Amino acid sequence: MQVFKKTLISLALVTSAALVSTSALADRIRIATEGAYAPFNYIDNTGALQGFDVDIAKALCAQMKAECDIVAQDWDGIIPGLRARRYDAIIASMSITPERQRVVAFTDPYYSNVLAFIGPKGTEMKTDAASLRGKTLGAQRATIAGQYLQDNLGRNVTVRLYDTQDNAYLDLAAGRLDGMVSDKFPAYDWLQTEAGSRFEFKGEDIDIDDKIGIAVRQNDNALRERFNKALKEIVDNGVYAEINARYFPFSIR
Repeated sequence: MQVFKKTLISLALVTSAALVSTSALADRIRIATEGAYAPFNYIDNTGALQGFDVDIAKALCAQMKAECDIVAQDWDGIIPGLRARRYDAIIASMSITPERQRVVAFTDPYYSNVLAFIGPKGTEMKTDAASLRGKTLGAQRATIAGQYLQDNLGRNVTVRLYDTQDNAYLDLAAGRLDGMVSDKFPAYDWLQTEAGSRFEFKGEDIDIDDKIGIAVRQNDNALRERFNKALKEIVDNGVYAEINARYFPFSIR
């Protein structure tokens, strides 16, 4: 009987330890961002991830009282990495689109985006299809901006797509592009730099009703709702506005 009791106690301890371990693991969230999309996500000169997306991720984790690991992942592989369970969520300025919703689930939007044309200062640049005929325009690959260029101007212009936004900026600054289409907010940040100071927005904003959300796996409803709750709370308590003000002199929500 004594041996049987000891066995039961041992089993209880093992089960308790397993539950604690599982609980600890459940409250550790792995988050991916791109790290090449300033000012939303980028790697600083110390090798650390920084930016609006990173600050939002940290604020959400603090609000949820969860431990989070934030890692960099190339854009082209960021959704496959989520589906392969290398991380639990993507906070990387990802647009909510029907195509993506077929393979991942999204939280409520945490900001809204518009597209904009960029071209050299001091030159006239009309942005209608007829006026752009024969021009070479760039955008980042696998983005709303790139899709807009291909769908709306692909018959009139030469479209060049780049693996990162930074590489598109480099070709624009080097004169290898006549202009580009970009998400407006990261472009605003680039226009404040020395390289970007020779360029400006052209024409009107392109409002495509673009909403930016956090991606999770399709069956991770509990995690999605935790993010939604925490997002509402950081908006209500002013933390979101503080983060917004670090990067932009206007609201992007």
